[in-house]
Amino acid sequence: MSEVKTKSSSNNQQDWKNQLSLPAKDTRVQTEDVTATKGNEFEDYYLKRELLMGIFEAGFEKPSPIQEESIPIALTGRDILARAKNGTGKTAAFIIPALEKINTGSPDVQCLILVPTRELALQTSQVCKTIGKHMNINVMVTTGGTNLKDDIMRLSENVHIIVGTPGRVLDLANKNVINFSKAETFIMDEADKLLSPEFTPVIEQLLGFFPKKRQVLLYSATFPLVVKSFKDKHMVKPYEINLMDELTLKGVTQYYAYVEEKQKVHCLNTLFSKLQINQSIIFCNSTNRVELLARKITELGYSCFYSHARMLQHHRNRVFHDFRNGSCRNLVCSDLLTRGIDIQAVNVVINFDFPRNAETYLHRIGRSGRFGHLGIAINLITNEDRFNLYKIEQELGTEILPIPPVIDKRLNINDHNSYNKNQPPPGLNRPRNQNNNTNEGPPGYHGNQRRNNQRQGGYNQNGENYSQQTGK
Repeated sequence: MSEVKTKSSSNNQQDWKNQLSLPAKDTRVQTEDVTATKGNEFEDYYLKRELLMGIFEAGFEKPSPIQEESIPIALTGRDILARAKNGTGKTAAFIIPALEKINTGSPDVQCLILVPTRELALQTSQVCKTIGKHMNINVMVTTGGTNLKDDIMRLSENVHIIVGTPGRVLDLANKNVINFSKAETFIMDEADKLLSPEFTPVIEQLLGFFPKKRQVLLYSATFPLVVKSFKDKHMVKPYEINLMDELTLKGVTQYYAYVEEKQKVHCLNTLFSKLQINQSIIFCNSTNRVELLARKITELGYSCFYSHARMLQHHRNRVFHDFRNGSCRNLVCSDLLTRGIDIQAVNVVINFDFPRNAETYLHRIGRSGRFGHLGIAINLITNEDRFNLYKIEQELGTEILPIPPVIDKRLNINDHNSYNKNQPPPGLNRPRNQNNNTNEGPPGYHGNQRRNNQRQGGYNQNGENYSQQTGK
């Protein structure tokens, strides 16, 4: 009789799985950052079937290391301090237990997820909605730069999970629009940034709106001393997870090229012609340089979007949405998009301007090689950047190689089938050669030549403003 029951249960489980609308299987190679697991399955955590359906339909097959460590502990209600690399599944590691614990029969806000940027808030809320789509859970995103009245109207309806940036959430809490008295889960993604001097006072005020019996979950790739201070003050015997045996992603190969400042655009043009780029993100150190470089790239004949903090929020949202959906191959941006942004198609990151510190460098190159896939990070280094290059290598314990004349095609996401898991592509360590790029790029694009509406997002390959081509 027990055998019949077991067989019937197995058949029922297979029935609901067969009815799922699964995405195409991702056959790309994955590194140990996500494959070095204990062999657990999502079913091992006794999650609600509706949640499992959303997990599998979102493309997840088995939990990654950070998910294996985090999900079962978070489900018990214990505080967690988790450190794991960018792009290894941290977001799902806290969203899955958060969704599991929501009581859909209650109209109250039950969970707050804080992130440092508006783009990351939009992305995180979308992950919540995607994984929880069968659960009848209401998720709201609220950030600065959007209409406060719209948020107030939205909160007149039932909301279970709020995803937002600290300032806007505090504003709504101070106005008594959000009631956190029944919210028992307080989550911070990119916690190192959220606990910087810029945000810490806001975070501490927000905690005052939560009940004393609450669960605090912190996730980040780096944990400076301010995190320890917060842990000692606001967390109760947190379970600490540290999966950072090394700081950089195993799948990201890092190169540098020595160039003079005036040679950078020409060097970038050469990279575009030589690399197999699915999508690329190109970082500059200032908003003005972002706009100038975007214009120069279109003059070279390549389509290009751009994004930075001085743009209007709805323009930033449109650029992020369209780039994520593959409308354009190249995105030039400031450090606005260094945190948590997950665009699986990005396989090349180029630091047109070398970052000023190791933390920024780590987050920038983490935009490629997402979820264990292969990626390339290329740094354009001037004479002034040499010491900084050495310093960042030492701080991160990583090796940034001189760029070879030919980059191994197996490192590119488009040629993943030739990559052997047991024999990764070799780092091609060639002698430095400063004479490879001797020609100057095209004439500079001067500030007084900008179109009045240029800050709306980018250019197409004809040099037309992005906002014009999208009807903005």
